[in-house]
Amino acid sequence: MPKKNAFYAQSGGVTAVINASACGVIETARQHSDSIGKVYAGHNGIIGALREDMIDTSHESDATIAALRHTPSGAFGSCRYKLKSLEENRAEYERLIEVFKAHDIGYFFYNGGGDSADTCLKVSQLSEKMGYPIQAIHIPKTVDNDLPFTDNCPGFGSVAKYVAVSTREASLDVASMCESSTKVFILEVMGRHAGWIAAASALAADSAGEPPHIILFPEVPFNEKEFLALVDKTVKEKGFCVIVASEGAQYNDGTLIAGSAHTDAFGHKQLGGVAPTLAALIKHELGYKYHWALADYLQRSARHIASATDVEQAYAVGKAAVEYALAGKNSVMVTIERHNGEGYRWELGEAPLDQVANIEKKMPSDFISRDGFGITQLARDYLSPLIAGEDYPPYNNGVPQYAKLAKVAVAKKLNTPFDI
Repeated sequence: MPKKNAFYAQSGGVTAVINASACGVIETARQHSDSIGKVYAGHNGIIGALREDMIDTSHESDATIAALRHTPSGAFGSCRYKLKSLEENRAEYERLIEVFKAHDIGYFFYNGGGDSADTCLKVSQLSEKMGYPIQAIHIPKTVDNDLPFTDNCPGFGSVAKYVAVSTREASLDVASMCESSTKVFILEVMGRHAGWIAAASALAADSAGEPPHIILFPEVPFNEKEFLALVDKTVKEKGFCVIVASEGAQYNDGTLIAGSAHTDAFGHKQLGGVAPTLAALIKHELGYKYHWALADYLQRSARHIASATDVEQAYAVGKAAVEYALAGKNSVMVTIERHNGEGYRWELGEAPLDQVANIEKKMPSDFISRDGFGITQLARDYLSPLIAGEDYPPYNNGVPQYAKLAKVAVAKKLNTPFDI
């Protein structure tokens, strides 16, 4: 059979290692040039396919592609754009197939979270019905670590490492000044419905009683009275209190501690502001001096302190996606599977997309301590290997050096605009 081209796109919030997955896809495709033609990357994710705005990666040197492995953010541009259901807007999916057909694309590699898994599934299904079958492989990525069936998600390990390190360093700062200054420090981290990132902050502690003293998870309803009592008790016993709060922390009725009325392009409520909200509560009720910080984009873009395990796995799932497609697999997500027993060992597997899409994996109850403000040893055993090892990018003049792409555009063949 004549070889087909491949389309690769990045979706949703980017990570410190999503480009390592891109590197895995492109390098592996180049190694199989007898079966795969060119790899086209969507400029700004799936929007690039809808607009027929694609980047021809064949114009990038091998050295530049290799440098993607240590480059954070989305090198080709990502987007928060959720395709509607087939029933609501069939035209979007037909447009994708039309563009793929015009550019002789037979492989679709979509690198993202739950929403992109759903898109990947629908593209695969509709392409069959339209008589132009596309082999669609989903490449997992999400800092929230909330995809099902995979032991963990590429992107999470590096955020977990950043949060653990930042919590330890900030705790030392607060401890050194608490006698005459700040008594409470609050770090707000990402995590809409799942508290994996907040949980990772507990790795900052080497022994019981060390900071963080309090962790707030979306899975545990916020009890204001218990929270304030523990803050007060901790300050009186230790001189200071360090709190890590997930942005999705909420009351028992589902009301967010802090949240916006606005939603993003995926329909998710805009989050943020839990740290200053908690700080104001502590100041009003307890009178303690406080500082708070918002990790925000810093936590997901911190390639300088990435987990070596995370980098290796991110590259591996990109590589496997191409190998799975060449083996004839379709409509699956590459998964990471942890071996049982002593020592950390893992391998790659797969999960059918019709079971992956739109499902969130939350923290198991046995990972959260009985009081709801910390993690168990079981959680620590799960989390620790994911932040292991260092994989520093090259430095020059004191700052990291990252890939700079030529981003040569693929010549349009349809020349028909498409509104999104």
